[in-house]
Amino acid sequence: MNKQYTYTDAFEELQTIVSEIEHGEISIDELSTKVKRATLLISVCKAKLTATEEEVNNILANLEKEAQQPDEDTD
Repeated sequence: MNKQYTYTDAFEELQTIVSEIEHGEISIDELSTKVKRATLLISVCKAKLTATEEEVNNILANLEKEAQQPDEDTD
């Protein structure tokens, strides 16, 4: 995929593809291409969710470390 998608962009496109499939708006000739595209978009979403989870966990771990350290400003 050449374009760098945001999670929101990828998810919205994925929702559109799913809706088209559910409503029979995709011809059998397009189905394979759309399913491949959906698979790619799912991978993008999963990667972004995983990266965000790791980032949030790191932030929380750093906050926990800071909370456990004695406050240097107190006498």
